[in-house]
Amino acid sequence: MPNWSNTDRTNGTNGNGKPKNRVPQGSLDYINRDHYEFGKYGYGKNHVKLLHVFRRGSFHTIREFEVDTHLKLYTKKDYLDGDNRDIIATDTQKNTVFVLAKKHGIKTPEEFGLLICSHFLYMYKHVEEVDVHVEEYPWERLQADEQAHNHAFLFSPSAIRFAVVSQKRNESPVIKGGLKELRVLKTTQSAFTDFYQDSYRTLPDDNDRIFSTVVTAVWEFSTANGVNFDKTWLTVKDCIFDKFAGPPDKGILSPSVQNTLYLAEKMILDKVPQISRIEMQMPNKHYLTVDMSKFPPSVLENNENKEVYHPIDKPSGIIYAELLRKNTASKL
Repeated sequence: MPNWSNTDRTNGTNGNGKPKNRVPQGSLDYINRDHYEFGKYGYGKNHVKLLHVFRRGSFHTIREFEVDTHLKLYTKKDYLDGDNRDIIATDTQKNTVFVLAKKHGIKTPEEFGLLICSHFLYMYKHVEEVDVHVEEYPWERLQADEQAHNHAFLFSPSAIRFAVVSQKRNESPVIKGGLKELRVLKTTQSAFTDFYQDSYRTLPDDNDRIFSTVVTAVWEFSTANGVNFDKTWLTVKDCIFDKFAGPPDKGILSPSVQNTLYLAEKMILDKVPQISRIEMQMPNKHYLTVDMSKFPPSVLENNENKEVYHPIDKPSGIIYAELLRKNTASKL
């Protein structure tokens, strides 16, 4: 028969003479436990959906979110010994999201993420770190007879907004904003020429091509002080449009996806001083010219300025970069 230890291997004896964790002393798990250590660990509730409606008389405002909450506890006895007493159930985390939305309302994804982090660190002293991901559903107010409707909305997914907020106990929160699924296309003012030439290259220079991509961007704030998170998100999107499309009558030349990406990131850092870094991805969404030379001229009569392209999903190029502010402080 195994010899059961009366010692709690996480925080000393249990104080009542009875085994707290029924792991047999001398078992392989007990003997070999010091041979291993945890890397990342934690748990939480994903995909908590909520619609928040704020009514000011007949004028209503909505924001719909999908929230993930993840907690990291100081103790690991739930993993090591099956002791669940410190676990804040994932159902409790879901209920917390609903209650905080009801009590405090929701202004922006970033501010709601900060609120959730603060709540869990204040309420539960054994929580070491909180990570919150908030994704917003893209609703906009319906326009009827050239007037904004009081209580009707249109789902308009031109881009998906999200925020990620992380906070460790006794440390400042890390706040990230983001957008994804921003698909854009322009039919000219894009080139790709003079790239590296070797025996493996088959792609010819192209001085005028279709440029299409699906933008993902994530940016980190150095502070939350004085930040208008809604305005910042719109500014980021406008900067991407500006460096991708340019003026409506003339456009802007894109000599490469890399250059367009860099110019957009630089413009964002120039316009929003509270953003310390930004990372963007711009995968190629290829539209290749269909070869019409196989068809007789009689089939293609009266075809001036009528071009046909074939969308190609895979394979596709991927271009990405992170732009950071340099630390210009003096180093002693």
